[in-house]
Amino acid sequence: MAAPPPLPLPLILLILLLAVSSCASAAAAGAPVVGEDYIRPPPARCHRKALLSLFPWSKKKESSASDPQQVHISLAGEKHMRITWITDDNSVPSVVDYGTKEGTYTMKSQGESTSYSYLLYSSGKIHHVVVGPLEDNTIYYYRCGGQGPEFQFKTPPSQFPLSLAVVGDLGQTSWTTSTLNHIKQCEHDMLLLPGDLSYADYMQHLWDSFGTLVEPLASNRPWMVTEGNHEKEQILFFESGFQSYNARWKMPYEESGSRSNLYYSFEVAGAHFIMLGSYTDYDDSSDQYAWLKADLAKVDRKRTPWLIVLLHVPWYNSNWAHQGEGDSMMASMEPLLYAAHVDMVIAGHVHAYERAERVYNGRLDPCGAVHITIGDGGNREGLAHRYRNPKPAWSVFREASFGHGELKIVNSTHAHWTWHRNDDEEPVRTDDVWINSLAGSGCIVEGSRELRKILMSP
Repeated sequence: MAAPPPLPLPLILLILLLAVSSCASAAAAGAPVVGEDYIRPPPARCHRKALLSLFPWSKKKESSASDPQQVHISLAGEKHMRITWITDDNSVPSVVDYGTKEGTYTMKSQGESTSYSYLLYSSGKIHHVVVGPLEDNTIYYYRCGGQGPEFQFKTPPSQFPLSLAVVGDLGQTSWTTSTLNHIKQCEHDMLLLPGDLSYADYMQHLWDSFGTLVEPLASNRPWMVTEGNHEKEQILFFESGFQSYNARWKMPYEESGSRSNLYYSFEVAGAHFIMLGSYTDYDDSSDQYAWLKADLAKVDRKRTPWLIVLLHVPWYNSNWAHQGEGDSMMASMEPLLYAAHVDMVIAGHVHAYERAERVYNGRLDPCGAVHITIGDGGNREGLAHRYRNPKPAWSVFREASFGHGELKIVNSTHAHWTWHRNDDEEPVRTDDVWINSLAGSGCIVEGSRELRKILMSP
């Protein structure tokens, strides 16, 4: 058989040129793009794991009306945990059996219950039971209402290191599921959520589906949340605001001396956390303002060297979305936070990620707070892609993509913050920075007496 004729030289050169061009294109496509130039690709249809497949109790058996639904936990004062769940059967008692061995319950706590009606919707029986005192950094097994499946949770540690998952504007989309999967993969002691939970927006059954969606995570580690605009659900003349949120997500406001579930504080290990309400009064004559002053004045930075604030509407935001909405609250409360030397302020609301340098009164300030916007959990409204230019001097990193944050407070002086972009199966670490506590700096030592007077004044 005769050998095939050789390829013409021009054709060989063309093939080589195309090969080189393809390799160059592939290399360029593989180069990482981060920050505001990043464009989120369409979701991969075949690469979405179901959230519930990651947990042992995910395969639900046929449940009865008395079985617990939408179980979640939150801190309720020192060494105590609040367990919340819902039943369709109103005769189920608000009791929790618990212990440190699987299937063995040596302790029992009794709590309270509530319910609410919203237009044509009536909730199930909402149970709130506080258990404790509890040992630190310990796994507890528990059962709600005297029957049904066994759950478990782990209490936070009493000292550093402390690991926190942070996510805002969560919603109930495929992106939400992916984000929650990524959070499950990171070891964390507690989750912080600065508002906009379910995106129910008046459709109350979506609160129920949200509770079911987050139960695997929220029943296992404490979720500490504050309200956003999507929790308000007020209908003039018909429904007051925050009914669903207050009934379902009771936080330790009474334990922290607050009169409202919309703002409160708590302590874990060596950190003091303050959850502020962007949608309740905050001027200098308001209850929230007076409570904040009193709470800040009680903070002992030797005992809790880290001071962190969460709220929904960001004060420092270079995205065009929700521009200026936090200005009035910032004008009222930023001087208080500066006087108290707050380390970090974490917000949501804007559906993108942004990290600012330490800043105060619109200018870079080494004694100001690090501001982070993380309203990118996966909500149905999509991302906020448009940023203002030129970028402000205080803005370090900004990107419109879904994701979550992780804050590991290593010791009294150093914390490691990372933000993880939500790329289908993989949480891609995209922003990474070490933060020094102001308690370990000269800011508190050199802070003027005039600033302290702001906190102590009537």
